[in-house]
Amino acid sequence: MITGVVTAKREATIPLSVRGPTGQMTEIEAVIDTGFTGLLTLPIAIVRSLDLPWRGQAQAMLGDSTLHQFDVYSATVIWDGTARLVEVDAADPTALVGMGLLYGHDLHIQIVEGGTVTIAALPVRSA
Repeated sequence: MITGVVTAKREATIPLSVRGPTGQMTEIEAVIDTGFTGLLTLPIAIVRSLDLPWRGQAQAMLGDSTLHQFDVYSATVIWDGTARLVEVDAADPTALVGMGLLYGHDLHIQIVEGGTVTIAALPVRSA
């Protein structure tokens, strides 16, 4: 289970460990963004400090209906105790966890300042 907190700015945040290709690690506070269908965004300064490998470019429609082009990298995140290789969109200013990373999990947020954010894996469904 992953736990975090709701900030005074009314953002649901979780701690996240991100590792670069040579093993260097950084701890960040990432904001949960249910309107973001991707996996993870990281500020450009973190992408550079971890020397993440570049994978290409992509485009996305933002919430304000503008089309944005951004660079895509790969990184390893520690997600619910397990190392997971993910695509990372470089975008300032805040690290965002999107629905792609949350998929297969239950998200619960106590939406008050200091409220608890919990993310727990859902049971695997058999076909």
